[in-house]
Amino acid sequence: MARRPSGPADADAGPVEEKIVDIDVAAEMEGSFLEYAYSVIYARALPDARDGLKPVQRRILFQMSDMGLRPDRGHVKSARVVGEVMGKLHPHGDSAIYDALVRMAQPFSLRLPLVDGHGNFGSLDDGPAAPRYTEARLAAPAMAMVTGLDEDVVDFVPNYDNKLTQPEVLPSAIPNLLVNGASGIAVGMATNMAPHNLVEVVAAARHLVANPHATLEDLMRFVPGPDLPTGGKIVGLDGVRDAYLTGRGSFRTRATTRIENVTPKRKGIVVTELPYLVGPEKVIEKIKEGVQAKKLTGITNVTDLTDRSNGLRLVIEIKTGFNPEGVLEQLYRYTPMEDSFGINNVALVDGQPRTLGLRDMLEVWVSHRITVVRRRSHHRLRRRRERLHLVEGLLVAILDIDEVIQVIRASDTAEVARERLMSVFDLSEVQSEYILELRLRRLTKFSRIELEKEATTLREEIAELEAVLADDALLRTVVSDEMADVARTFGTPRRTILLEHAGGAGVVGAPAAARSATPLEIVDAPCWALLSGTGLLARTADEAEPAREGRRSSHDVVVSSVATTTRGDVGAVTSKGRVLRLPVLDLPGMPPTDGPPSLSGGVPVSEVLDLGPGERVLALTALGADAPTLALGTAAGVVKRVASEAAPSRDTWDVIGLKDGDEVVGAAAVTDDDDLVFVTSDAQLLRFVAGNVRPQGRAAGGMAGIKLAAGERVVFFGAVPASAVGDPENPGAVVVTVAGTSAALPGTQAGAAKVTAFELYPAKGRATGGVRAQRFLRGEDTLILAWVGPAPARATGSAGQAVELPALDPRRDGSGTTLPAPLHAVG
Repeated sequence: MARRPSGPADADAGPVEEKIVDIDVAAEMEGSFLEYAYSVIYARALPDARDGLKPVQRRILFQMSDMGLRPDRGHVKSARVVGEVMGKLHPHGDSAIYDALVRMAQPFSLRLPLVDGHGNFGSLDDGPAAPRYTEARLAAPAMAMVTGLDEDVVDFVPNYDNKLTQPEVLPSAIPNLLVNGASGIAVGMATNMAPHNLVEVVAAARHLVANPHATLEDLMRFVPGPDLPTGGKIVGLDGVRDAYLTGRGSFRTRATTRIENVTPKRKGIVVTELPYLVGPEKVIEKIKEGVQAKKLTGITNVTDLTDRSNGLRLVIEIKTGFNPEGVLEQLYRYTPMEDSFGINNVALVDGQPRTLGLRDMLEVWVSHRITVVRRRSHHRLRRRRERLHLVEGLLVAILDIDEVIQVIRASDTAEVARERLMSVFDLSEVQSEYILELRLRRLTKFSRIELEKEATTLREEIAELEAVLADDALLRTVVSDEMADVARTFGTPRRTILLEHAGGAGVVGAPAAARSATPLEIVDAPCWALLSGTGLLARTADEAEPAREGRRSSHDVVVSSVATTTRGDVGAVTSKGRVLRLPVLDLPGMPPTDGPPSLSGGVPVSEVLDLGPGERVLALTALGADAPTLALGTAAGVVKRVASEAAPSRDTWDVIGLKDGDEVVGAAAVTDDDDLVFVTSDAQLLRFVAGNVRPQGRAAGGMAGIKLAAGERVVFFGAVPASAVGDPENPGAVVVTVAGTSAALPGTQAGAAKVTAFELYPAKGRATGGVRAQRFLRGEDTLILAWVGPAPARATGSAGQAVELPALDPRRDGSGTTLPAPLHAVG
């Protein structure tokens, strides 16, 4: 129990007996708390299910409309809007009003912003500028929320001091509760609604208008799930279905990512969309904390490249040797790149808080729109009847204008004139008063025509409105058509991708430890390193050798391949007689495919190897003492087999001592039984067994391989495996030669190509002159390209496009067939 005085004591009146009122503290606290809770629930925290707005939001939009801040007008200071709202409608702090104004202007908070802000309205990581620095006006969709307020479509209630009135609810031609969602914490209850796509919600609402008994399954065909302002992915839709059924549920959102080469040697995860209300700075902070706590591994750097022109771009660099997919799983697990959204659809319906499912929310909005259209139709019908009544009186006055003037002139007062007009012309009091106030310039023939036309139009509109009000089906059709207009005007494509489950990245809702884990580090698995004809490097995803038919990829031809492992090294043999160590992990992996491999995602050799001026990579070779010997051929006709030995520990070394002006033109791993092949610029081909060439140390300069005529040079050197040699009728290897003129610039002439069986060329001794491989025609004096290898041969242009080769020619020294385009490589 507590006591309190009943009133103040008068100090000058002397001591008086104090009156004490006994109250129950528990009852007092209960009553005060209930009043406070009621105020929070109904006047602050919960939205109205009809327009989806809290009182402060509704008052902002109404006051901005009343101030004339339409989309076609200029912006005004946000502080002015805040002041008007606070002074006239919302008796709370200016910060609460400005916060609500800012949120309605943020495109990452609302799916359909209602305020058009000018200035710094904040980001997901930073707050907005002060209201004196920002400007605002209504956005175009907000006009659909307030249109019709002057047509008695909603009830108006007094403001806080009973001096002004404000709408109890907005007409809301947009299903704002579903489209923009809502969040708020009241006393003993809270609301958290997800945004949706306007086009989808309107389609469901129109279906409900046409089919009032539609089921939830019918409506979910139009609204499959939320559509968040920031895009992203929703994984797992069971929680969404629960929320649509009961009003409560949850779902998980994921960032939109892709794996790219951020540097020639390093992969990275590029984040372009984040979960709803998650900012990049928060993600970066959590990544740094995870790396420091050793929860996240394989990450070298995080860079925020977000800007206004390109949008969100967060680049997470991955260490060499780590699997980007495995690192991405870690990021989903330990950072806000995967986040949970709990749905709690609590809103005010008929003044009472209710938890609503999808069908309930649509029903409330549809019912509200039907009421709005009906009240608007009644208002318009009443106004048009009143106007028609006046127009009919004017027409009577114009027909007998002289007598009307005489009656008015003969009257002593306006009251007498009004009475006499009513009695003489059988007019109503309203019509008579209107005639008395009529300007003389309206009494023209043209005005009469206008009035008759206006009367006809008014009668047609009255008939239409009466038909709408008399037929509920026609009223629903009008409501549905207006909904369609709104969706057509303000609708945008869906941004959020809906996934039934998380796919390969784990099952939604499963414990983190139970999710299917992608290996974090790339395992040391067998694979093949590949070199294309246009100078691209890549590796296969498994140990299966690329099929011979598949050596021509969908982008390029493969000119060299080496069996290795993903964590191993291979050597790149260059035209300068060097071998460069090449880590296989630096090569992009090609995804598994049933068809030919594609090197379109390969990395250029110049980006992963340090090459000198004019230096080219000719082939790839295995490293190690047990690797096959490496055979080299030079432009001057020198051949060399490099003795097998352990590769040096350094990153580059020489494998042949070249003379001045000479360069390596080809290299291949060989055994003693394989054939070595030279092709010269004057179309001479020499074939001899590799066993005739004694292996030498890396510093040796090699030995004579082919005897060259004066002024000629070697254009091709390679090897043909003994297993590939067949017979001329069924060749296991082919010779491709292309003749042209030495006067043309390299790469500009198509030339004449010839394809023959390798078996047609007899083997000869080393250091001899060989046999003719192609007969030159008029205008041809040199071979511009040659290749010898296992069949079938495939050709490519400089851009990696396929170039068709001629059919097999049975003549060893015949002439060629003109090509459709210049060749860049054969493989």
